[in-house]
Amino acid sequence: MPPPSRDGAGPRQESLFPVGDLIPEAEPVALPRAAALLLDVREIHAEPEAAASPRGRQILARFPQARLIEVGSHWRIPHLHGNQGNVERWVRVKTETLVLGVRKTLTTRPNGRSADWIAPGASNGCAMACAYCYVPRRKGYANPITVFTNIDRIVAHLERHVAGQGRKPQPNQCDPACWVYDIGENGDCSVDALICDNTADLIRAFRSWPTAKASFATKFVNRDLLALDPRGRTRIRFSAMPPEDARLLDIRCSPVTERIAAAGDFVEAGYEVHFNLSPVVLRPGWEAAWAQLLQQMDDVLPPAVKAQAAAEVILLTHNHDLHEVNLGWHPRAEDLLWRPDLQQAKRSQNGGHNVRYRSGVKGGAVQRMRELVAAHAPWLTVRYAF
Repeated sequence: MPPPSRDGAGPRQESLFPVGDLIPEAEPVALPRAAALLLDVREIHAEPEAAASPRGRQILARFPQARLIEVGSHWRIPHLHGNQGNVERWVRVKTETLVLGVRKTLTTRPNGRSADWIAPGASNGCAMACAYCYVPRRKGYANPITVFTNIDRIVAHLERHVAGQGRKPQPNQCDPACWVYDIGENGDCSVDALICDNTADLIRAFRSWPTAKASFATKFVNRDLLALDPRGRTRIRFSAMPPEDARLLDIRCSPVTERIAAAGDFVEAGYEVHFNLSPVVLRPGWEAAWAQLLQQMDDVLPPAVKAQAAAEVILLTHNHDLHEVNLGWHPRAEDLLWRPDLQQAKRSQNGGHNVRYRSGVKGGAVQRMRELVAAHAPWLTVRYAF
């Protein structure tokens, strides 16, 4: 009989496919130092097809000590999804658990804000633990990384989609010449690159498509990406907020100063570098804090970064269920995030009970952010703000 789970959720299915049978030819691969700081993978839940694939084998070789557990679906893992007890293990689950699946539905959706298109992601979930992240709302009390191992099908789908679009007929706020595809909507591609080559495969694919660019936001500085030679076809959007906010809200992420300092190296390596000024959290002193951050960016960023940089400004949207989760593991964050005196309810497209700043409050804050950018970082084009 399978042993009980460590979190008391009852028995779990043991692996039906021993690792040695799957990857007899694979030698253990040393984990990059940056990955070791975020990931101490003790168990890998895998669909059989995902584990047996070339990408699955690569991942299993990277974490040879992890216990391999067969699951029927990456979306239905009872002791992870819907298990409220995992709130007390919020960060531990992200550190110790990895899920491998096969992405069944390959759909590219129109966007028009951050990108022209949202690509089918090669992962969802994250090893970092930002207190405002929207992804765990969909996964139910646990949000470890799920890696989709059929990257070949994802790239083939994107190649067909890019070819079908032809050349961009006219400039828009996403890009003046290229169709922009967000490849990391529900995860962080810089962190995914610590686990396997999915991010590298996407960057290499886009550099051969002259009418398109990849784009992803990140809060993690992964310098291994500097060696991938993107040739201007990948846009990295480094997220930034005042460091005093980030220390409370951007849990397990690279410090904001490190993200800003890395921008020059990424431009030199062939990336386009933009910035996400988000989320803007309204609290006493927020305007002065953002002014200081923007002034720091102006002081330290080299001319090559300033010449091509643009930004998105996004005010905080929070969620009632995530508020309850945070109270169970990181209640101090809610002192900033949960402001009923400033916020109003907003039902999301997926039916979630979100809250955002009231219309009058939000409109004034958006305008103030535009003024702060113009005053302290006039070289930084605001592509959109909301």
